[in-house]
Amino acid sequence: MASSNHASNDAYGPSMDGDTHEATYRGFVRFVEIATTVVVCWILSLGIGGIREAWLTAIFGVVLSGLAGAVGALAPALGWRAPGAVAVLLAVLLALY
Repeated sequence: MASSNHASNDAYGPSMDGDTHEATYRGFVRFVEIATTVVVCWILSLGIGGIREAWLTAIFGVVLSGLAGAVGALAPALGWRAPGAVAVLLAVLLALY
């Protein structure tokens, strides 16, 4: 049988590294923001290819959004804004084609 004479894990103890936890959480949130924006770019690219039959532009949008996502990940000041700019460009292209 399992031993039940140990302390519960409900309390946040000072031995836990709170600063590292916060940094990890901020990094995770930043990753999710960038990844979500890149996926929005992919959806817009699929719309350009599927609705407007401009598959070369769609491929260019996917590649450009990947590069912008990498730039956003490496430059914390840009973050999700780098692929966000590509998303705006793709939305304009979808509307104008």
